[in-house]
Amino acid sequence: MTTKFNRSTVYRIISITIITILAFAFAFPLYWIITGSFKTAAAINAPSPEWWPSEWVMDNYRKLFSRQVAPIWEFHIPFTEIGFAGPEVPAAIRWLLNTIFMAVASMILTCVTSAMAGYALAKKRFIGRTLMFSIIVCAMALPKQVILIPLIREMASLNLYNSIWAVIFPIVGWPFGVFLMKQFSEGIPGEMMEAAKIDGAGEWKTFYTIALPLIKPGIGALAIFTFINSWNDYFMQLIMLSSTKNLTISLGIAKLQAENATDFGLIMAGASLAALPIIIIFLIFQKYFTKGITMGAVKG
Repeated sequence: MTTKFNRSTVYRIISITIITILAFAFAFPLYWIITGSFKTAAAINAPSPEWWPSEWVMDNYRKLFSRQVAPIWEFHIPFTEIGFAGPEVPAAIRWLLNTIFMAVASMILTCVTSAMAGYALAKKRFIGRTLMFSIIVCAMALPKQVILIPLIREMASLNLYNSIWAVIFPIVGWPFGVFLMKQFSEGIPGEMMEAAKIDGAGEWKTFYTIALPLIKPGIGALAIFTFINSWNDYFMQLIMLSSTKNLTISLGIAKLQAENATDFGLIMAGASLAALPIIIIFLIFQKYFTKGITMGAVKG
C-alpha cells in the first residue's frame, strides 16, 4: 500500500513538473511580445536579451495609433453599394473593430447554422442524408485555395468584395462545424424528443428546448474554434480586403511594416493588441471548450 502511494505521488510530482514546464514554454512567447511592446528600440535590438523592461515606454503604441486614420465605423448594406461612415479615428482602432466584428459575426453565424445542420443530419431521416454528410466530410479535406477564384467572382458579383462580409460569409458554411455539431447531436436521447412531440412541441421548440441545451458544450467549443480560425485567417483577409478602412489588425500591421523599416516594437504592439480579444474569448468559453473536447473524445 505504501509502495503504491509513493509511486502515485512520484508520478503526480513528475506530471505537475512537466505540465508546468510546458505551460511556461507556451506562455513565454506571449510574455515576450507583451513586454517587448513596452520596450525601447535599443532594448529590443540589444545583443543580450532584456527579460524584464528596464524602462517602460508607450512609444510603440503611439506609433501604432498615429500612422493613419480611418472612419471608426462604416455600415455597408450587404449585396449593395450603400454605406454610411462615422468620424475618423486612428486606423488601428478601426482595424481592431473590423477584426472583432468579423470574428464575432462569423462565430455567431457559424454556431447557429452548424447547430441546426448538425441536428438535422443526426436526428432527422430524409433522402440523401448520408450522401450530404459524406460531401461535408469530403469538403473538410478541400483546401480553400481550390475554390478561391470562384469565391472571389461570387463575392464580386454580390458587391461584397473588399468588405468585411466577403470574409465572414465563406466561413459560415464551415464543414468542420457541421461535422462537430452532428457528432454532439448524436448523443441527444431520442426518448426526450419523442416526449416533446407527445407534449405538442413543434420542430423549432424541440430543437430550442431539448437539443440546444444538450449540445451547448459543443457550441462553446465550436465558438472558440470559429473565432480563432476567423481571427487568424490571414490568407482570406489578404485576398478579400484591400482598402485601408476595411483592413483587419493583422493586415494593418503588415501594411505599416511594409511602408517602414523593420520596427519590432511596432510589430509587438500590434500583436499584443491582436492577441487580447482571443484571450478574453477563451477565458469566457473555456468551461465549454474543455467539456466539449472531453465529450468529443468519449464519442469517438
